[in-house]
Amino acid sequence: MISDIKIGITGLPGAGKTKALLCVIEMLKKEDLTIGGMIDEPIVEGRHRIGFTVRDLMTDQCEIFAHTDIESKIMVGKIGVDVSKLEKVGVCAIRKACEECDIIVIDEVGKMEVESQAFIDIVKEALDIDKPMILTLHKKSRNPLLQDIRRRDDVRILEVTPTNRNLLPYKIVRLMNGENL
Repeated sequence: MISDIKIGITGLPGAGKTKALLCVIEMLKKEDLTIGGMIDEPIVEGRHRIGFTVRDLMTDQCEIFAHTDIESKIMVGKIGVDVSKLEKVGVCAIRKACEECDIIVIDEVGKMEVESQAFIDIVKEALDIDKPMILTLHKKSRNPLLQDIRRRDDVRILEVTPTNRNLLPYKIVRLMNGENL
């Protein structure tokens, strides 16, 4: 039985937030749970991140929504952000997860994603639903949405570090199964 816990995974860029989250999803899938929402995955060239895709966990639909080749009014460093693609895949995936899934996943509430008002709105909506949720959160952003999430009493924030990154997914699954850790 999964508890209605909401877990925020935070950490520095490259710490392994998405990797830990994907590991948790694999572990939870073995419990016959429907898991939906969105995953951001980096596009890496050599040792540099040159963009990000957004993927719907249920349909596997995927779009590049941020890339050094995208010309946009919204730039995060050298990366241009196309919020329409984030909304087409990510926002729709979160909405569907709120309606149909046992667990809602939002990866990532970060600098690029909060440029979309539709994304901000669906995250707020999802947080108010009585369903378990796992989000990854940008560590240093001062965005009002991230500050609100960090202040919520019903969200437990866990930090990924190189030291705990392999054990954290097990801890998260135990928390989701209602164990008090």
